[in-house]
Amino acid sequence: MRAVLQRVSRASVSVDGAVVGEIGPGLMILVCAMQGDTEAQADKLAAKIAKLRIFKDEAGKMNLSVKDAGNAALIVSQFTLAADLRGNRPGFSPAAAPDEGKRLYDYFTTRIAAEGIAVANGIFGADMDVSLVNQGPVTIWLDTDTL
Repeated sequence: MRAVLQRVSRASVSVDGAVVGEIGPGLMILVCAMQGDTEAQADKLAAKIAKLRIFKDEAGKMNLSVKDAGNAALIVSQFTLAADLRGNRPGFSPAAAPDEGKRLYDYFTTRIAAEGIAVANGIFGADMDVSLVNQGPVTIWLDTDTL
């Protein structure tokens, strides 16, 4: 699985002009299930994200996890993280099939929540408008193949 994390002061996702998920301070997590991914990859990714110390402590050092800071996560499916860029027009065949991608997205969301982190979501497969204020800026790319 792949994910892009952005530390945010706020973030929201809208579908057809209606907000379907929003958070205050926390993480915007764009996530993509790849072909061949399993629940084990989702578990590994969720555990890593929950423990990443990328929020500032009282001394201003990145020393707190999203949970330690009492923050939330907005999780949005993002199949374009699987882009194959060998040509000028991206291909997305490395992404999991839609039904499997949705299953793993939903599973990943439950794993983040199980870590004690409040979760808001986008709508899998929908055309979404995502708004965020990246704090820092802090943006981190993760791939379970390299964790």
